[in-house]
Formats: sequence, structure tokens, C-alpha cells
Amino acid sequence: MEAKVLDFNGKDTGRKVQLSDSVFGIEPNNHAVYLDVKQYLANQRQGTHKAKERAEVAGSTRKIKKQKGTGTARAGSAKNPLFKGGGTVFGPRPRSYSFKLNKSLKRLARKSAFSIKAKESNIIVLADFEFETPSTKNFINVLKALELENKKSLFVLGDVNKNVYLSSRNLKGSSVVSSLELSTYAILNANNLVLLESSLEIIEENLSK
Repeated sequence: MEAKVLDFNGKDTGRKVQLSDSVFGIEPNNHAVYLDVKQYLANQRQGTHKAKERAEVAGSTRKIKKQKGTGTARAGSAKNPLFKGGGTVFGPRPRSYSFKLNKSLKRLARKSAFSIKAKESNIIVLADFEFETPSTKNFINVLKALELENKKSLFVLGDVNKNVYLSSRNLKGSSVVSSLELSTYAILNANNLVLLESSLEIIEENLSK
């Protein structure tokens, strides 16, 4: 499929690029997408949750009342989970939520995400541009020119560009990543995907392996 190349003023440069059908035109595999997004979100979890169990609660181990004759259930410790201030039964413990996925499945998931965006016509190809200094105002002007100022957008750079990244950092609805930092979650989380020309070759090379 072909896509027009726009400049950062939103104007047609008169050039077109060919988007690989093997990356942007496949039949999306929804289960692969689900697994990759699930892994991404699982990796964001710190897993530092902790509740004290019976053996960890501070308190006396003295038998708090006699065994018989009270008319109530027997109790041997104030740390009993049934009492206020007692330990938690099967409480959460620190652990990692991460899990592994095959590289081929992750590639399939990213290709599926790109194909979904292409099918929805939510991919914009932009000629490479740079800022001399970080400028949020200049980045907002780019968003306005592309009619993305009120939409969640993801700009994909061919290589790390510090000034462009810093220019977008204060904007809630837009984010900038390099082509090697892309994730299925980031692609699908954006309403519009803005691919700089230099990123296309890297994306297609990485996903065609």
C-alpha cells in the first residue's frame, strides 16, 4: 500500500512511500495482540505488595483465655487471623508478574497492531524533521498542522532525537519514541500513528525477520 509523505507543516511533499504488506497489510492476530499487551502491562507492575501473615505480626503468643468454659471458640493467640490486628490468611507477597513470549509472537503482535492502524487509515507518514532547541510550542504547531492537537498521537522516530522528544514531554496527549522502542501497547494506545520516513525502513527490517 502507498502513503503520501507530508512535511511538518502538514503539506503534501509530492512524494509517496510504499508500506510493506507483510507489516502493514496482514490479517491481524487478535490473540497475539492480547498476549503482547498483557505482557507489557504485567511488566509495569512493581509487585511490591505485602501483607503480614500470622508468623509476622507483632504480638504475644500467650494463650489469651482458658480452653473451656467461656462459651466461645477456643483461641490460642492474639495473632489469630480471626481477631482484629491478627495476621492475614494467604495475603499478597512480593512477586514478579512478568512472563515470557516468543519473539515471533511479539513480531506478529506488532505487525497486527500496524495493520489495524493502517486499516483504520490512522497512519501518517512524515518527512524527517528536527528542532534546533527543545520547544513545546514548535511541537504543538506540528500537531496543529497535522490536525492532531486534540487527539492522542504517537510519533515514531528513526533514531533518538533529544530535542523532538523533550519538546513533546510536557504534552499529555502526544508521545515520541524511537523505532526500536515501539511496543504493541503504544501503537494501539494512540489514536494516530505518525511515522517519520527514517523509521519505516527500520520497522520493516525488524519485523520482516
